Amino acid sequence: MHTINPPVTIIRMQQLRQKLSISRSSIYEKINPRSPRYDATFPKPIKLGAAAVGWVESEVDQWIMNGASVL
Repeated sequence: MHTINPPVTIIRMQQLRQKLSISRSSIYEKINPRSPRYDATFPKPIKLGAAAVGWVESEVDQWIMNGASVL
């Protein structure tokens, strides 16, 4: 039996900022363990190239639905 997996959508920083309505620096503070605003539950970025990262949109949506604080 074959299972069909839905396609994975990767969003870039601009789309993430629009979805969450927060600044680029706030996003980087959420993913930086040394920051006082670090959020271990925030979706981890994935490396797309030498200087490019993205986020799995479904992980971001799940984080939002779980009631995460965007501030």
